[in-house]
Amino acid sequence: MAAKAFDLVVIGAGPGGYVAAIRAAQLGLSVAIVERENLGGICLNWGCIPTKALLRSSEVFHLMHRAKEFGLKADNIGYDLDAVVKRSRGVAKQLSGGIGHLMKKNKITVLMGEATIPARGKVQVKTDKGTEDLTAKNIILATGARARELPGLEADGDRVWTYRNALQPPHMPKKLLVIGSGAIGIEFASFYNTLGSETTVVEVMDRILPVEDAEISAFAKKAFEKQGMKILQKATVKKLDRSKDKVTAHIEVGGKVETQDFDTVISAVGIVGNTEGLGLDGLGVKVDRTHVVVDEYCRTGVDGLYAIGDIAGAPWLAHKASHEGVMVAELIAGRHPHPVRPEAIAGCTYCQPQVASVGYTEAKARELGYDIKVGHFPFIGNGKAIALGEAEGMIKTIFDAKTGELLGAHMAGAEVTELIQGYVVARTLETTEADLMNTVFPHPTLSEMMHESVLDAYGRAIHF
Repeated sequence: MAAKAFDLVVIGAGPGGYVAAIRAAQLGLSVAIVERENLGGICLNWGCIPTKALLRSSEVFHLMHRAKEFGLKADNIGYDLDAVVKRSRGVAKQLSGGIGHLMKKNKITVLMGEATIPARGKVQVKTDKGTEDLTAKNIILATGARARELPGLEADGDRVWTYRNALQPPHMPKKLLVIGSGAIGIEFASFYNTLGSETTVVEVMDRILPVEDAEISAFAKKAFEKQGMKILQKATVKKLDRSKDKVTAHIEVGGKVETQDFDTVISAVGIVGNTEGLGLDGLGVKVDRTHVVVDEYCRTGVDGLYAIGDIAGAPWLAHKASHEGVMVAELIAGRHPHPVRPEAIAGCTYCQPQVASVGYTEAKARELGYDIKVGHFPFIGNGKAIALGEAEGMIKTIFDAKTGELLGAHMAGAEVTELIQGYVVARTLETTEADLMNTVFPHPTLSEMMHESVLDAYGRAIHF
């Protein structure tokens, strides 16, 4: 059977791949997309979306316990873990189904199966019905990543979990160990801790949420400890002894190894790019520590072959993948898109309190040689935050003292994952401190703190 010809074949239908396919189709290209598991990828099915649904349940549960503060009554508060998980899976299913609809609407050929690239411009797909051969002027690799497994700490789905097991827990952890305090680890620690698990977080670096600004990490740590979480920094889990109803963890802290028993362990120690089985070696694609090496336009160095999203390296964020997908589709269609700059991409962590940031940390800005001005504003100084009963939080802004350029913004507190976009837009528009100071922020809103933090950097804060 003759190979089907396309302008573009996308391998992987996560937030990078399916968005690239839609944009390419909008630009008039003939597009096929190959997916081996679920449309929407990890993000929609096992990542961003279902975790936010879980975290929303724990947030409501937390607020129910605070009912008295708001003059309300709520007695015999409890939860049904199966129902919480069922809601989360339903949300994921609804969105995954929506992707299928978008593929049809944009006349994109969808092939469910495993793809390999036997030669430049060729894609072979193993489906349930056999093998399909495709030819493509352009190929986008959007195969994503999976959880990293450390020797001796491998998940078994019973007592030791990956994020997937944590999304569909076989039991409610009574005593939980979370290994790793990046976004995934901290979000699950926050979820289970709020529902009553006695939670310990172990982080190998000198602080939790290590990619965040040091002040934000310290603020978050204090908040988590106040909620009853135990946090061990500069600590390593050396090994896990497993038995039927418990796991004994050997944890090294300060040169000493101590043992602790837990009934559940979640391993969240980073990710590994899905580069195997694609035939990349034969094409001459460079792979560095499981990630495809690309230039600023996601080109692999092999003509007509691009890599986007998690497989193309940090930051490992769905919105970065989507934006790269659009950029590559436009490049293929002969447009002139701007490259995606990692420092212009916001990071959001949906724990309690939420954490969000964009641009350089204070330490990074100093390391790069900037003369900086730094502003802060606490939630306690904001009327809306107090009215919401969310007076714990902070906003920090960093400016280039010479030019007034906004170098970075860092936040912890209620709804900061929504607020951060104001600073993202400001950075994209190359806004200066003067522009932000002259912007009128509505009252009463949490966003006013963004204004005050800018004013504070220049000694002009009004309410603090």
